[in-house]
Amino acid sequence: MTLLRKLFSGGAVVALGGVLLLTPTDQPARAADHLDPPQRTDPAVDTTPDKPADITDIYAWHTDTDLIVAYDFAGPQATTLPGTYDRDVLYTLNISNDGSLANPSFAIKFRFGRDAQGNVGIKVEGLPGETVPLTGPVEQTLTTNAIRVRAGLYDDPFFFDLQGFKATKSSGTLMFDKNRNFFAGQNLTSVVFQMPRALVAGGTGKVRIWGTTARFGAQL
Repeated sequence: MTLLRKLFSGGAVVALGGVLLLTPTDQPARAADHLDPPQRTDPAVDTTPDKPADITDIYAWHTDTDLIVAYDFAGPQATTLPGTYDRDVLYTLNISNDGSLANPSFAIKFRFGRDAQGNVGIKVEGLPGETVPLTGPVEQTLTTNAIRVRAGLYDDPFFFDLQGFKATKSSGTLMFDKNRNFFAGQNLTSVVFQMPRALVAGGTGKVRIWGTTARFGAQL
């Protein structure tokens, strides 16, 4: 069983980015969008889409002791394809515990790279309470003190009827089917973080979480 599946078994799941309350009064936040902006990520608009830099969703939930965040990107894709690890994309997971949506309390940055043998690894900087980067191979759970990080391929958890959306948009009539999921049986790449709540929560009892991507040598 993967780390992501283990962590999904406990606590409420919230698709961000907005606010995750670390109290019993959790409120859902706005969901992200796959292939957005279409000018850079949708094959129907750009024949060379920048899928590695496309954040599909950010999910966050908590247990009594831990905050768990799944930072998903580069999807959806067929299950026959490998994970997406672009060394020229910088990913940032921002966590604010003072109410700010502009100045994160923690800016956790991660990048991918390959060694001489072609093995893929991840480097994570800015983890709460850590001054030394966490590095290691993908598809393995990396740990530092009480923090766990795992990068790898996962089943796309987003549920959406894309066919119904397109039909609704073109016709002006609602044509969604609750049993039709465009993302079923497709993968994405994800980095999952598990961190003690005591390390990230401030006096407000809530955190704001959002993600950004930046491509070296280009403007998105």
